[in-house]
Amino acid sequence: MSDLAAPASQSQSAFARIFYRPPFVGLLAFFIVLVVQALGHTVMIVMESFFGEEYIYQSAFVMGLVGAIMLFIGMRSANEVTATWLGFWAGTFLWTGWVEFSFVWSGNVLNVPDLMDPSKPGEITTKAEYLVMMSSIGIMFATLAYFTLNKETKCNFFLWFQRNAGLRTGKPNPANERNFAAITALETIYVVWFFYLMLLFMYDETILGEHHPVTYALFVGNVFWSVFLFLRLIKFWRVTTAIRYGIPTAIICWNTIEIAGRWHLLNEFWEKPSEYGLEMTVITVVVVASALLAVRTPTDQKSTLTQQELAARRA
Repeated sequence: MSDLAAPASQSQSAFARIFYRPPFVGLLAFFIVLVVQALGHTVMIVMESFFGEEYIYQSAFVMGLVGAIMLFIGMRSANEVTATWLGFWAGTFLWTGWVEFSFVWSGNVLNVPDLMDPSKPGEITTKAEYLVMMSSIGIMFATLAYFTLNKETKCNFFLWFQRNAGLRTGKPNPANERNFAAITALETIYVVWFFYLMLLFMYDETILGEHHPVTYALFVGNVFWSVFLFLRLIKFWRVTTAIRYGIPTAIICWNTIEIAGRWHLLNEFWEKPSEYGLEMTVITVVVVASALLAVRTPTDQKSTLTQQELAARRA
């Protein structure tokens, strides 16, 4: 019995030494979050096609409800890795189900027309729901003011502002207990929301336009920013920190893909599930398998692996 357990233990230890350390910890988080951005577009298109106008909002409500249940389970979980991943999926389902489809509903009720491409008759440049979404910028900035000034924040971005702009509102409470599912869900929703609005206002011809010199400069800046964040991410040991850092990193990188797609520099096949059904199915299966693997990743393997390596050297 012990002879059988030893090889299994050695195999698990070898797996841990390879995949539970940099760069794989950060790469796994980055891959899942990045691909989910594409799948979000696919899911919306499939839902609109499959359920039609009669049941689309009911299905969107159910999707958001699933996200709320995930959030509830995650907020009760004592496992930081599980709670963090459930927070990410909860935020994703809540955003797609309750937020995005609320803009779809508003656009339809208000009869907001899609923005058409003047150079390509019949081709939609920006859908009505995204034009409606632009009206939410005031709500985002109003609530963002609270998060920026919150003394309990652990976000490096907000802490940088507080430190350099003299915006500290007091010392954080050492007894304040962080709920990682809630933090990750809110981070996911806010980062997606912020960059949606950034792109929409950047594309607006009355502000910049997709071919404005400033837009090109922002694209180049976004590429360098993505690379900088990615290089930091792949050095992470702690999986939960990697997830929470990987969310903005992958979404910022996704902006580069979105802009390139807007310029027709690549084929946005994730928006054509009827043409690329097999490819999207394979990608979905891979993401699900990666997510299951990620949930089982130990919280922090650095000290454990270091001890194992030291013990192996002594032996």
